[in-house]
Amino acid sequence: MKTILLSQVVQINPRQPRGIEDSREISFVPMASVSEDGGITFQETRNFGEIKKGFTYFQRGDVLLAKITPCFENGKSALADNLEHPIGFGSTEFHVLRTVPEKLDSRFLYHLVRSNQLLFLGQKSMKGAAGHKRVPTQFLESFEVPAWPLDDQIRIAHLLGKVESLIAQRKQHLQQLDDLLKSVFLDMFGDPVRNEKGWDMQSCEKAVLDISSGTSYGGEDRAFLSAEEVGVLKISAVTKGTFNPTEFKVVNPAQITKALRFVRRGDFLFSRANTVGLVAACCIVERDYAQLFLPDKLWVLTLNPELLAPQFFNFLLKNERYREVVRGLASGGHDSMLNISMKKFMTLNIPCPPVEIQTQFSVIVKKIEAIRSSYQQSLTDLESLYGALSQQAFKGELDLSRVPMPSTTQHIAPIPIGDQTTMPEPAVQAEPAIHLPDTESMLNALESAEARKGLIAQWLESYLRQIGNAPFSVQHFIAAAQTRLAELRPDDDFELGTNDYEHIKAWVFEALAAGTLTQVLDDAENRIELKVAQQ
Repeated sequence: MKTILLSQVVQINPRQPRGIEDSREISFVPMASVSEDGGITFQETRNFGEIKKGFTYFQRGDVLLAKITPCFENGKSALADNLEHPIGFGSTEFHVLRTVPEKLDSRFLYHLVRSNQLLFLGQKSMKGAAGHKRVPTQFLESFEVPAWPLDDQIRIAHLLGKVESLIAQRKQHLQQLDDLLKSVFLDMFGDPVRNEKGWDMQSCEKAVLDISSGTSYGGEDRAFLSAEEVGVLKISAVTKGTFNPTEFKVVNPAQITKALRFVRRGDFLFSRANTVGLVAACCIVERDYAQLFLPDKLWVLTLNPELLAPQFFNFLLKNERYREVVRGLASGGHDSMLNISMKKFMTLNIPCPPVEIQTQFSVIVKKIEAIRSSYQQSLTDLESLYGALSQQAFKGELDLSRVPMPSTTQHIAPIPIGDQTTMPEPAVQAEPAIHLPDTESMLNALESAEARKGLIAQWLESYLRQIGNAPFSVQHFIAAAQTRLAELRPDDDFELGTNDYEHIKAWVFEALAAGTLTQVLDDAENRIELKVAQQ
């Protein structure tokens, strides 16, 4: 397919128009408000007079692309189609790209700047000192793109937008599972700093039997070429709270002068050195890795099984309040790499609930992690699909013969920032009338949250038997349950509360793990529905 220069169909960093009054309201977008997942997560209204100097001008419909390292490599970009005001200003580290009308579709351009090809070549073109490298304007001007007809651009953008929306949903589901586990931890163990449940406090010397670390070596950022090669882990292998075996550097065997500590199943990894936000990150390794060994900045903690279950300690260290206590042991400035010494770490006091209760928590973690693993694999597959489609599209190789022209060209906006703990609701459809049966615990349920938990479980089972092939709806069930309970006391203003909703969420996740509920893609609505699994 014929290619054209991006500068032929895009204005790059257009000039600010003249004659804007100082009192005019504009949308202000700092770099932190542009997500690595794409989209603007936050904007504020300011007067033009406050920001007319020292910031970058753009307008509604422009594409923003971070030009400085590491924001560019991390994919910070956005289609500014959701600006509250027609004109916006933001960080000087943005490139602004504005499509030439009738030549390039703005959503197509948005996906283009997020393509692996542009990100890879853009990184190679960066100029400047280490830590301050930037993608030059000349790179964008000379970047070549396939000369897709405008209708085909719209088809491609719509297709990639659907996949991107599914990726965002999967990430939201994963966040919901993480939030659920944090909620369960607090319900079972309380605030670990206040220790309002009065758990036994033990010194780290008793709770942690041994700390071992490895040796750091320089290496290459690449995949293994043979089973004989070995790699040293980066600290980024643990920073997201789950072990990432792709974060390593391949080490030349000639460099190695000391015995290596390879990563094994069950290892409890702890990052003793990192930035303020990431020091004390931890994770549990799920299997053996015969080619990966520890650096000196990662520890393996051997826990005392009579005092600590690994999953309990894992979530204790993930608790933000307790993490602050652990971070307080570190040396180093706020803007530099922090380091926790073994001597300081051993002074830590650790709340140790009875191991039996910790084990109960571990069982819950195992069930939810099984669901999480399924979601994570789905996310990986969707990201691979997006990458493959994007690569084909921007090489001019994508077959569009079976891709329909979308009925609407409205851009799919990113998931809004807000409460991420709510269950995803399926598409609204005609909902069957639901009758929730009488039980012996109905009257007690109005007085006791524990009794209500049992009643809710019984009613959820009844609800599933009645909805047939209709989507499972949390809102529909809550409305039916609220109505049924109100029938018992019509003069009261009784309402189901947050704890009741948490019971429903936990029940739903257990039903997914057991296979009672299943997830189905509704192509028409481009969203995931929960449905009763067919026997």
